[in-house]
Amino acid sequence: MKNKIKEIRNNFGLTQEELADKVNVRRETIVFLEKEKYIPSLKLAMDIAKVFKMKLDDLFFY
Repeated sequence: MKNKIKEIRNNFGLTQEELADKVNVRRETIVFLEKEKYIPSLKLAMDIAKVFKMKLDDLFFY
């Protein structure tokens, strides 16, 4: 699964640590998500989309 997390996180001016804190995960989880080495749970994906005020389809894609 591909995603735009790093690009959008940078546009929002958030660090990996700040995003991790907002969605209650460790920074390493964000690192793995950005490297596309981890597929998030639906809850985590929805939490990240909510932080960025985006739809899931705009953030994650195949």
